[in-house]
Amino acid sequence: MTTRVAVIDIGKTNAKLALVDLSDLAEIAVVTRPNAVRPGPPWPHFDLDGHWDFLLDALGQFHAAQGIDAISVTTHGAAAVLLDAKGALAAPMLDYEHDGPEATAFDYEAIRPPFAETGSPRLPAGLNLGAQLHWQLQDPELNARVAHVVTYPQYWGYRLTGQLASDVTSLGCHTDLWAPFAGRASTLVDRLGLAGRLAPARISSEVLGPITREIAARTGLPAGTPVTCGIHDSNASLYPHLAGRAAPFSVVSTGTWVIAMAVGGAETTLDPARDTLVNVNAKGDPVPSARFMGGREFELLRPGTAPAITQADRDEVLSGLFIRPGTVPGTGPFPDHEGGFTKEPVTEGARMLALSWYLALMTDTCLSLIGAQGPVIVEGPFARNDDYLAMLGALRGEVEASASATGTSVGSALLVAPGPKRPAGRRIARGDAKPLRTYAETWRRMMETS
Repeated sequence: MTTRVAVIDIGKTNAKLALVDLSDLAEIAVVTRPNAVRPGPPWPHFDLDGHWDFLLDALGQFHAAQGIDAISVTTHGAAAVLLDAKGALAAPMLDYEHDGPEATAFDYEAIRPPFAETGSPRLPAGLNLGAQLHWQLQDPELNARVAHVVTYPQYWGYRLTGQLASDVTSLGCHTDLWAPFAGRASTLVDRLGLAGRLAPARISSEVLGPITREIAARTGLPAGTPVTCGIHDSNASLYPHLAGRAAPFSVVSTGTWVIAMAVGGAETTLDPARDTLVNVNAKGDPVPSARFMGGREFELLRPGTAPAITQADRDEVLSGLFIRPGTVPGTGPFPDHEGGFTKEPVTEGARMLALSWYLALMTDTCLSLIGAQGPVIVEGPFARNDDYLAMLGALRGEVEASASATGTSVGSALLVAPGPKRPAGRRIARGDAKPLRTYAETWRRMMETS
C-alpha cells in the first residue's frame, strides 16, 4: 500500500523535496534549496545539475529515515527543457524572465494562435513558452541538436525513469502550445517545427514509469518505485479540491505568482489584456484563471522586519495609504499601471498592512475577472497572512486558509493515490467588514481613474 510520497517541488524561488504521508496528508519532512538563476552564456538559466544532486541526496535521506513508496513531481510553469538525441541537455534551461524572446516578438506574433484557440494571453519576456522556443530555435545549430522538448515536471520524471512525456497542465499553462477546449496540441507546434519533438502529452496522474536501476542504486529506493507524470504547481494546489468539493468554488495558489482558478463559476468573457487565461487541470479540463506576481511584489515592497501591526498603523492605512499595482510591470490585471505607495508609510507596521491589503485587493480583482463564485480557498504562504485573509474575507464572504504549508506538495502527492478527504482549511472569521470594504471601494475608484 502506498502511504509515503516524495514530492519534487520546484518553484520559481526555491527547489524543495517534501515527504507526504497519504494516510493523513501530513508533510512529515521538507528540505529546500534556493532556485538561483545563473548568468549566461548562452542565457540566464537554472542550475539543473545542482538541483539533481540535491534531490538525489534528499531522496536517499528521506528513504533511509522514513521510507518512500512513490515519487511525484510539480514545478512552476512557462518552462521546458531541450534534450538532444542522447537525452542530454541540448542547451541550458532558459529563465522565463529573460527578455531575449522580445528580440523576435514581431515574428512570433505573426505565427502564434489566437486566444480563442489556446486560452493563452500574449505575455512579456518568455512567459509564453512558445515564445521561448521560437527565439531559441532561431539558432540553426541548436535547432538541429534538439531531439525532444519536455515540459519541466517531466524533465525530472525523465531523469528518474528514462521515459519522455509532457503533461496537460504544463502545456495548458499559457504556453500557446495547447488547445484546451479541443484537448490537443495547438497549431503552433507544427509552425515551430516541433511535431514529433514535443514529448507526448499525458494526464498528470499517469505513472510515467519506475525509477531506473541507477537511481535505485544511488538513493537506496526499491527498483520498482513508481514516478507519476507530474503537474504544474498551481494545478497541484487545485487538484485536492476537484474531488472533495462541490462547485462553485475557487482556489488561490500563492507563491511567486498568485493564481486564481474558478471551478463552476459564472460564465464570463476572459480578457487576455488583463492576464486572464485558461489553465488545464489534472483531469485535462479547462479552468478560467487570472494571476499577478504577488509573491514577487511582496518581496519587493515588504518591510525589512516582521513588525507587529498596531491600531495606529491600521488608522494610518485606513486614512488613505494605498499601493497602486505595477511594481512588477507587464503582468496582472493592471499591466500598464505604474506601481507604488501613494505616500511613504510612517512605520513598518503600516507598510506591512497596506501591502497585505493590496495583495488581497488584487486577488479579489482576479477572482472577479474569472467569474469566481462560492468559497475561496487560499493555498501557500499567503494562507498564513491574517490581514490578507481578513480583507479577502470582507470582500468575498467565505474564505478558507489551507492548513498545508506546501499546498503544491500535497496536491502532487495525491496524484499517486487517493488520500483521505482533505481536512477543511481554517475558516476565516468575519469581523467588522465595513471599513475594509470602504477602503477597497476607494482603491477600486483609484484604479478606474488612473
